[in-house]
Amino acid sequence: NMKLRTDLVLRHLGDEYIVVDPGQEMVDMSKIYTLNETAALVWETLQGKEFTVASIVAVLTDNYDVELGVAELDAEKLRTDFMAQGLLVD
Repeated sequence: NMKLRTDLVLRHLGDEYIVVDPGQEMVDMSKIYTLNETAALVWETLQGKEFTVASIVAVLTDNYDVELGVAELDAEKLRTDFMAQGLLVD
């Protein structure tokens, strides 16, 4: 199971979604993570919960008109992206 970091906050900036550390006095641009709309929806839905790739698939299929196979590929990519950006709690 995975869990998203709870010390970070999702903000909507224009047409972008960014994840920032609200504890920083100065915003460190290297520590800002940009999410697309889909990733932002997953973030908002699963924040604070333990989840699996199947949970991400469920969010995608519940909210978008997407085939299961496509949702599974997208979910795996999102998990990889979240991991790569350090957005998951170990």
